[in-house]
Amino acid sequence: MRITEHIAALAAEGHLLADAADEAGSAAPVPTCPDWRVRDLLGHTAMAHAWAAAFVREGHTSYVPDGGEPELDGPELSAHFREGHRLLVEALENAPQDLACWSFLPAPSPLAFWARRQAHETTIHRVDAESARGGGLSPVAPAFALDGIDELLRGMHARPKSRVRTGSPRTLRVRATDTDTGADTVWTVRLSDEPPVAVREETPAGTDAVDCELSAPAGTLYLALWNRLPLSDLTVTGDEELARLWRDRSSITWS
Repeated sequence: MRITEHIAALAAEGHLLADAADEAGSAAPVPTCPDWRVRDLLGHTAMAHAWAAAFVREGHTSYVPDGGEPELDGPELSAHFREGHRLLVEALENAPQDLACWSFLPAPSPLAFWARRQAHETTIHRVDAESARGGGLSPVAPAFALDGIDELLRGMHARPKSRVRTGSPRTLRVRATDTDTGADTVWTVRLSDEPPVAVREETPAGTDAVDCELSAPAGTLYLALWNRLPLSDLTVTGDEELARLWRDRSSITWS
């Protein structure tokens, strides 16, 4: 996906998140994040937006800690979130293509990294806000979902902090079944006592045997891999213990 597409997704998803949070109310529980109320969700995402915007706007070339969550609630927190989201979108739109700043995943450029990361950060938390509101989830476009799965498997979980490990080598296949390429999009994820190693390919239905396969349309697969939908929404073949391993150990935490 292009940088402009990620920025457009970030802009749209942030508005959806804010609207759903307002409808739910700041005290509403967040079913997809059981320890959170909506106020926690908004505070966390506002902090993430401000942190990202500072790298883009100020060009920090080394890690700078976040500024903490705002001590706000209710309408004041909602307004703070909306303004911070606007400022992040504005910073990305106005940043030079050759922006030099710190980032933490491989990407074509720091600008590409921050646009992509914040688009998916905001989308996942939009789902959290809609789960708190109730009444169904806004759809995730297949191309965007594929991009997010790729970032999760080949970026986030390639880092040493991934807890998805096995005592002996195992192989997990992740298959998106609704692509427009004429073939499924498949990630082969090699699991061991080291961080997972994922390889993406466009492939027909027949492939080499693996220990477990998770398959679904891209939007469903994306949300399930982020633990925002249950494993029961996927087709699981092979060793279901590997599917449960993903569910239990794949959560991405801020610290």
